[in-house]
Amino acid sequence: MQPIHLVATGQKILKIEDLSVCRSGKTVIKDINLNISRGEFVGVVGPNGSGKSTLLLAIVGALKLNSGSIRIYGHPPSSSQLMGRIGWVSQAASHLPKHVRISVRELVSLGTLSAKTAFCLTDQERVSKAIQMVGLEDVQDVDVSRLSGGQRQRAVIARALASESEFILLDEPLVGIDRDSRNSLLKLLDNLCHEENKTILMVSHDLSAIRQTAHRMIFLEETIRFDGPTDHFPNLDVLAELRGINPASSCIEADSMEE
Repeated sequence: MQPIHLVATGQKILKIEDLSVCRSGKTVIKDINLNISRGEFVGVVGPNGSGKSTLLLAIVGALKLNSGSIRIYGHPPSSSQLMGRIGWVSQAASHLPKHVRISVRELVSLGTLSAKTAFCLTDQERVSKAIQMVGLEDVQDVDVSRLSGGQRQRAVIARALASESEFILLDEPLVGIDRDSRNSLLKLLDNLCHEENKTILMVSHDLSAIRQTAHRMIFLEETIRFDGPTDHFPNLDVLAELRGINPASSCIEADSMEE
């Protein structure tokens, strides 16, 4: 079965054409074509080693492209025109070294320090707004090391919001947090799309969480094998077919026919 693709309409935030990326001499992702429009919440799922994190790292300009192109607001990832417009929350973003002592407010303030050094009143207002948006007002002066896993994830998302990022990329933000924190974080991300008109691209191995929140889902395994509305995401049998895996019953029937 051929991969299913959905081309979003509206203002294009991200446009990827014929992208291939190699790491350590091995092709990790290839033939990637993807458009994301303003206000979308797109979830990327796939098995371990399928290239999900590689795709995000390529988008933020951390990896060299083997072929193809990436344009964000019409600019390549390395463009200075994108400064402050992209919020990148990596897998390790909330795992600060134990010896580092920094409050929630100080951490969020780092999101305003892009190319400038001065911290002005406007920046303070942005920090306060970002902390309010993620619901951490009550712990803004608390050391980050004392927060729960879910609160730390909110704090690093607030840091991205403090930069006034319009396009937020998250790599496995649900790892290591409990169910209540997960649901709270997903609700926050949903609100950012609907109420703040943010655009979100999130990688997660948590299929049920992505189905619960994302508007659109991408199944990635070296290349895009499904791209469409969440409620159209294929069941396990169709997913196996997209991956080129024959159902066990088909294999048994084929063996019987050969005999």
